[in-house]
Amino acid sequence: MKRVHVAAAVIRGLDGRVLIARRPDDKHQGGLWEFPGGKVEEGEAVQVALARELKEELGIDVEQARPLIRVQHDYSDKHVLLDVWEVSAFSGAPHGAEGQPLAWVAPRDLPDYEFPAANEPIVQAARLPDRYLITPDGLEIPQLVQGVRAAVANGIRLIQLRAPNMYSPEYRDLAVDVQGLCAGKAQLMLKGPLEWLGDFPAAGWHLTSEQLRKYAPNGRPFPRERLLAASCHSAEELELAVRMGVDFVTLSPVQPTESHPGEPALGWEAAAELIDGFNQPVFLLGGVGPQDLERAWQTGAQGVAGIRAFWPKAEG
Repeated sequence: MKRVHVAAAVIRGLDGRVLIARRPDDKHQGGLWEFPGGKVEEGEAVQVALARELKEELGIDVEQARPLIRVQHDYSDKHVLLDVWEVSAFSGAPHGAEGQPLAWVAPRDLPDYEFPAANEPIVQAARLPDRYLITPDGLEIPQLVQGVRAAVANGIRLIQLRAPNMYSPEYRDLAVDVQGLCAGKAQLMLKGPLEWLGDFPAAGWHLTSEQLRKYAPNGRPFPRERLLAASCHSAEELELAVRMGVDFVTLSPVQPTESHPGEPALGWEAAAELIDGFNQPVFLLGGVGPQDLERAWQTGAQGVAGIRAFWPKAEG
């Protein structure tokens, strides 16, 4: 069965809300909500198709867009490739030019709407930022707290509290403090034994590759309401992440790093090959920073993750 190539848009308003449309009842997956877009014609560039479809469907002209995620999905009656772009600037007032209902939705509320199965990774990508801060090793607790506070003030919205050399009781106490700093401003991802899950209901969980190998056969350890991520370094680990039902992953190391000088790097081309067909948001990690965001997007990634690259300089 030939795969239908579709260009779709996550259209973001100035207030951060995302525009979605309801599919006509008589169409494939009718009655469900979707991200606007349409079929890419033979030989047509994706950006051209996207601009054409959004003009026809919504009456808007795209002014600024960049790749967000590519999703391959096989329905029983149709195979699709969703080529999704984030549209951050447009002219015109969006309206249902074909009579379709529209809704502007806060990213956190997108899971409340029913989408076709192929759209689920897009919902996740639309909710995630393009930068993922991982806290540095070797800092005292006051330095970590100050740094997280500054990072949140600087607009960082996804933070992993990584403190591998800290005793468990210390880490748990620190997690309580950092969770308070992040509340309503940033999503906190914790690391540690899954036995701790019930103690931090507002936090997401980031699994090590060792945990991924151990727990993947058991499937997802908690409901979709909480974010689940994993550290991956190979195609095998990405397959385990799919089996476990993670929401996003870090893929590393893209380039050589000071912290792991002898570890072989994937390189940009291999990273792109691993991302292609993975179908979930990927943050590239290892020797990358905000200066690599554009390249990361072109590689198919959600964005970049980093320790030194995003840690507030004044805080040590």
